[in-house]
Amino acid sequence: MSSMETEKGAVPTPQAPPVAPTDNKYRVVDVILRVLLLAASIASVVLMVTSKQTEIIVSPFGSRPNAAKFQNSPAFIYLVAALSVAGLYSIITALVSLSYMRKPIVPPKLFWILLIHDVLLLGIVAAATGTAGGVGYIGLKGNTHVRWGKIRNVYDKFCRHVGASIIVSLFAAAVLVLLVFVNANSLYRRIPKY
Repeated sequence: MSSMETEKGAVPTPQAPPVAPTDNKYRVVDVILRVLLLAASIASVVLMVTSKQTEIIVSPFGSRPNAAKFQNSPAFIYLVAALSVAGLYSIITALVSLSYMRKPIVPPKLFWILLIHDVLLLGIVAAATGTAGGVGYIGLKGNTHVRWGKIRNVYDKFCRHVGASIIVSLFAAAVLVLLVFVNANSLYRRIPKY
């Protein structure tokens, strides 16, 4: 009788190695961070989309109403688009992470895919946040060298909404950085140690 056969002649099936308890902690942290990314994305988009303010502007040619809205700036449109993609991405990846949470073995390919997409989305969200932040700063402080006046004293509600949206999107970028670290660490832990 060979060593692979049992008493009845059947070959035993190999069992999966038990999952380390810390691996489940990483999975839970991954899902929590993805839910935080969704919340931050939604909050930032809502703040930006509701940032419309109309004021009466007096000029030598008469007075007329003038509206400040996020659609007037391509940087703000880019921020809304990037955060909308981040929100959709976080829903999809949170569902994927939840589906793999109960499985004892998660294929390393999944972590690679999540890591690559997290890094890509981090670049998009960080670029959009920086671009919107630059435009928001010019609106807040103006630029005397090119004679761009600040608009904060006229459109205060609009500027508060834009500023809050940029701060929340910066938080979303920080959450993406944490997701990259979590997935990179999960991959690193799967490398055999010699």
